[in-house]
Amino acid sequence: MIPRVIEINGLSLAREEMNLIGADRIGINLMAPKAVSRALKIKSVRPTVANIIKQEMLALGGEAATAAGAIDHSVKETDVLIFGTLKQLYLLVKKLKNHYFKLPQIGAEIERVLENYDGQPSHLRTGPRTFDFGRKTYIMGILNVTPDSFSEQGKYFDTKAAIARAEEMFEEGADMIDIGGESTRPGASPVAPAEELRRVIPVIKALSKNRKIVISVDTRKAAVARAALSAGADMVNDVSGLRFDKQMAKLVAEYKVPVCIMHLRGTPRTMQKKPVYTDLMGEIIKYLEESIAIGINAGILLKKIIVDPGIGFGKTVAHNLEIIKRLRELKVLGHPILIGPSRKSVIGKVLGLPAEERVEGTAAMVAVSIANGADIVRVHDVRKMVRVARMTDALVRRER
Repeated sequence: MIPRVIEINGLSLAREEMNLIGADRIGINLMAPKAVSRALKIKSVRPTVANIIKQEMLALGGEAATAAGAIDHSVKETDVLIFGTLKQLYLLVKKLKNHYFKLPQIGAEIERVLENYDGQPSHLRTGPRTFDFGRKTYIMGILNVTPDSFSEQGKYFDTKAAIARAEEMFEEGADMIDIGGESTRPGASPVAPAEELRRVIPVIKALSKNRKIVISVDTRKAAVARAALSAGADMVNDVSGLRFDKQMAKLVAEYKVPVCIMHLRGTPRTMQKKPVYTDLMGEIIKYLEESIAIGINAGILLKKIIVDPGIGFGKTVAHNLEIIKRLRELKVLGHPILIGPSRKSVIGKVLGLPAEERVEGTAAMVAVSIANGADIVRVHDVRKMVRVARMTDALVRRER
């Protein structure tokens, strides 16, 4: 029989394959880290440090790539690409922690990133629910209480219609309802806080009477978030990543609620004016790291933070597709990943379809996002996407 290639991208799969051939149990634990390979990228390292990392990896049987000028110090800085098995990478961590310069810190960061990437985010308690990430994908239903939503065209601008739709989404299987009173579609104009409050507060007050519903308020403004939380909302979804309103982080910390921080380049009005990236995923991760730091410095607990790469927010079609394909890279942050591809223009441009006909494209993006590490999917078509998520979970989250 000819040899076959086996996809082993984690320790559990490595152990499973070795169990199937009857390998010794103690041997499995020793061999599993040798069966899983990882590639790490470290930005802006001094040549001296880069050369030490390269030599240590070569000594361990791995590899590290640097800029051509690193060896003779003809460049001031270089990015470093490290390639190796988990066994080699953890041995590298051990060696770096005993070095000088900034190598102990780099070693500690490599260790943290590897643990985040192969682990699961902490449980999250909010309102009436506890979210146990890793076991299933959670569904966030979208409720736009606006007259100019790109996909619903003001269908739920009426308070009664909005409440009815929220209750319907909950019955369809939504784990949380995200209520927004300001459109953030490309080119959208800002809404005054008073008007945003007029739109969302009556809906939140009505829904908060049912304590089985987790309510998220989608806003960039601290004043709106404060009123929403006081009215019964359980968490905040801030598309600016805590940057639009300098008081938002302190407010979230004060109320001790979860917050979703999203990557956004520019503002909703300007974000789609020729967005350009040199290192798309690297720049998104850096932005989210900085937003996390804003939150932590204000007193928000690490376990209360959710991250979102911002599909459609300052990205081209190619950027959006690349984010979905490489979504798992966000796991290095160690936080639950939320993704919102529902009915987005990327689907319309790929398939040539209007917003109301993008359910199949949304389903494809949701399924691939879950396969690539998404913990929460933010969607309009809750009933259909619950089914997509459950089927995808059965494929990618099966017990091992």
